Amino acid sequence: MSDRSPDLSNELAAWDRDHFFHPSTHMGMHARGESPTRVIGGGEGVYITDTNGRRSLDAFAGLYCVNVGYGRIEIADAIARQAKELAYYHAYVGHGTEASITLAKMIIERAPKGMSRVYFGLSGSDANETNIKLIWYYNNILGRPEKKKIISRWRGYHGSGVMTGSLTGLELFHNAFDLPRAPILHTEAPYYFRREDRSMSEEQFSQHCADRLEELILAEGPETVAAFIGEPILGTGGIVPPPAGYWRKIQAVLDRYDILLVADEVVTGFGRLGTMFGSDHYGMKPDLITIAKGLTSAYAPLSGVIVGEKVWNVLVDGSDRLGAIGHGWTYAAHPICAAAGVANLQLIDEMDLVSNAGEVGAYFRKGLTEVLGGHRHVGEVRGDGLMAAVEFVEDRDGRIFFDPARKVGPQVAAALLERGVIGRAMPQGDILGFAPPLCLTKDEADIVVTKTAEAVEAVLGRG
Repeated sequence: MSDRSPDLSNELAAWDRDHFFHPSTHMGMHARGESPTRVIGGGEGVYITDTNGRRSLDAFAGLYCVNVGYGRIEIADAIARQAKELAYYHAYVGHGTEASITLAKMIIERAPKGMSRVYFGLSGSDANETNIKLIWYYNNILGRPEKKKIISRWRGYHGSGVMTGSLTGLELFHNAFDLPRAPILHTEAPYYFRREDRSMSEEQFSQHCADRLEELILAEGPETVAAFIGEPILGTGGIVPPPAGYWRKIQAVLDRYDILLVADEVVTGFGRLGTMFGSDHYGMKPDLITIAKGLTSAYAPLSGVIVGEKVWNVLVDGSDRLGAIGHGWTYAAHPICAAAGVANLQLIDEMDLVSNAGEVGAYFRKGLTEVLGGHRHVGEVRGDGLMAAVEFVEDRDGRIFFDPARKVGPQVAAALLERGVIGRAMPQGDILGFAPPLCLTKDEADIVVTKTAEAVEAVLGRG
């Protein structure tokens, strides 16, 4: 797929600029040709190749999602078999397919204790839209029509829809969209590096975050607050692991006021932290779990809401009272996507990718810390499992950040790409993020570390 002629590659780039509306892209610069167009033609393992033949180690797994790596014929074959046998049938009114039923069973077998059923969608955004509706339905059935507010966190990412974009706590996804919308509220992000009081220990900062959450709940009225949503580890907001004790302290507040916990595991589900789910990794006790990316390793679009027993029992009661639940997507539990999910989860087990993520992830972060941890413009190297971030600062001792207009993070990401490795310049900060495929080897991790050090030196000089 990558051996196209230069003329065709140039023609594709021109068509792209003239006809393709890209997500999360500077539209004017792209249309005018002021920012690069890259047409991807193929991939294998942790590498992608564009139509000009340039090969890059994808240290962000697409968008945290190609967990098993590129070119896995087992998943492609499963998709093809399903398409030939039954390309589509809906899941309404009790209809299922072998693939969708099997995948639901496999997910529950791997999910944290207490989970009951899986509702399928196509993206993390629509899964969180489902969560919002289920939370409202749940409280209406319980006779609590005022208990509808959902608390998210600043810097959290939960989607790009109207309500899911409201849950998201990043300016980029709010600008000029009239977001966030009620009844969504936001509380402090568990971002220890950026804490205002630098004298706080991690445990003290976790308590501070829990206290701020409780203050918000009390100010709004606990009888009006329905749920709290959070990623086990902040993803797009900076790849920020929770400080010590954070989830334990947050859970105590939620339990005190009968507030549901939604664990958004779109990024962390199915192995990225070295455990099957991030909820298990951090001791969370969710009532609802959002899944997507790693469910199929992005070989087909598929998401899900894993519904806990407590919520499921109320939903059943609601259906007994009101009849069939009035929520559904045409492509929910699409059999081709479900077949991809079954093959993907089997491959994760066969390749022992969950363990590999933990082992190689620790090795990778250690390497990044050794080469960059002492650099005068590196404020922090952080992460967990196969997620890592390097945050750049003007002055590490004074914790003075660069002027955003300098675009230091994007400059480092561009320098890294020039050296054949893809990292992601994260929004709202000069942060370089990594989330490679879970099949990354230690030798490949070494390449990423070496090339990252070279890119940082090229932009910011020697440490």
